[in-house]
Amino acid sequence: MRIGFVGCGYTADGYRKMLALYPQLELIGGTDHNSERASKFCSFHSVKHFPDLPALLADSSIEMVINLTNSSSHYEVSKACLEAGKHLYTEKPLATTFEQAKALAALAEAKGLYVSMAPCSLLGESAQTIWRALRSGAIGTPHVVYAELDDGPFHLAEPHTWRSPSGAPYEYHEEYKVGVAVEHSEYYMGWFTAFFGPAKSITAFSSVVWPTKPISPEETLHVTTPDFSVACVTFESGVVARVTCSLVAPFNHVMKIVGETGVLSIDECWNFSAPVHVDRYTSMKYRAERYPITKAYPVIPHLLDRRSRTYPPVWKSSFKNRQQRFRMDYARGIAELARAITKGTSPRLPLDYCLHVTELALAMQNPPTTPYQVTTTFKPLEPLSDAELKEMIPANW
Repeated sequence: MRIGFVGCGYTADGYRKMLALYPQLELIGGTDHNSERASKFCSFHSVKHFPDLPALLADSSIEMVINLTNSSSHYEVSKACLEAGKHLYTEKPLATTFEQAKALAALAEAKGLYVSMAPCSLLGESAQTIWRALRSGAIGTPHVVYAELDDGPFHLAEPHTWRSPSGAPYEYHEEYKVGVAVEHSEYYMGWFTAFFGPAKSITAFSSVVWPTKPISPEETLHVTTPDFSVACVTFESGVVARVTCSLVAPFNHVMKIVGETGVLSIDECWNFSAPVHVDRYTSMKYRAERYPITKAYPVIPHLLDRRSRTYPPVWKSSFKNRQQRFRMDYARGIAELARAITKGTSPRLPLDYCLHVTELALAMQNPPTTPYQVTTTFKPLEPLSDAELKEMIPANW
């Protein structure tokens, strides 16, 4: 599959690095509205520099376009790609308004083109392990989910100094402009909709709780888009999930699924190899957890129940990889979409699913005064089999 990048900024280097794991994917070249940035990226990675988007789209050898532009440009760029007859993989969200997202979906369907969307972490080992644990009845029937996506006050971490390998600066202005729920909630929303089925309603709250953010002695940002969002999502299956996103609270990516007989949990959704824990209930352990000493020494309740353990992963990984904070294979979704195009089958992250996740993210950040009734749905997804995992995960990953 021959590929073109639109957007050669900070994120593009991560995608390029992961593409190297897939010999069946060939990056032809890239373009960016900032010609200097595109030139540096293409020179650094030894690919063709297209002067603009029309030039890239006119190259008949490019079959799929990867939209890595800023979120506010997603609709315009994706629309141009589809109109040019290119299959599309885009960074989240599909668009920054639901009407635009629906328009893209309609255009892709009318032209018979494939579209899929990041994040592809549902295809990661940790998400697949959770999915397998749920289907095996490891915690009985799931009832409620707590999920955190807090990234701390990262404006204090000197983001103005961050650079990608090809030299592109981190565009923190865009991060604050678009909003934390639209940028991040899809990581867990994408998991939950796959695990529990389509969402039925969402009750959300969003606010700008830290409007003045000092980036450096020379720059202070005045933020007007929510930097804190929280939502309760009710799924048609009856499961309820509470999701919190912020660029304010201390870093926390913990997720817990509470079921009839225990709890499934993970500490980091941004690591494809993060271990999945299963804690089963016992009356003694339940009582012990209520004492202050167990907060200081969390090993105590675990000693009272030997059934607390790491759930067997669907794919073995090294101890070092399991402990990393950030380890994502950006290209896995691209490779999976290329496989679907080549074989003429439905992708693992199909467009109706991507549209559903986009609707939830937008409703979370821009909540109405009453519970939002979700308007989209999707065909049920299936987890990967052992054979499919073996085929999908690169040997040197």
